[in-house]
Amino acid sequence: VQLQASGGGLVQTGGSLRLSCAASGRTFSTYATGWFRQAPGKEREFVAGITESGSIPYYGDSVEGRFTISRDNAKNTVYLQMNSLRLEDMALYFCASGPLSAGNNPRKYMYWGQGTQVTVSS
Repeated sequence: VQLQASGGGLVQTGGSLRLSCAASGRTFSTYATGWFRQAPGKEREFVAGITESGSIPYYGDSVEGRFTISRDNAKNTVYLQMNSLRLEDMALYFCASGPLSAGNNPRKYMYWGQGTQVTVSS
């Protein structure tokens, strides 16, 4: 599975962005997929994840209620809709796929895309 994240950019506080994670490979729909982010000098943080079928999303505490993860297996794509963006959301965002048991642990994800930068200005 190869993943490519896109959709990052510059947005003002309170604004919205939608990130996409496009996958190649027929087995993409057999893996859970998650979004992580990493700001300079900080550890990689779990943002959101979604089960293989897309039926169950799960979120990190800092984005619950503001971000929505979804997936379209027919298009081999996972999305992250980010609303009410804050300065602290600014980071390099990565998508990753792995077994459902990976949960919020980045070390258990097997496939990673390159990051897409989200910059939030006040």
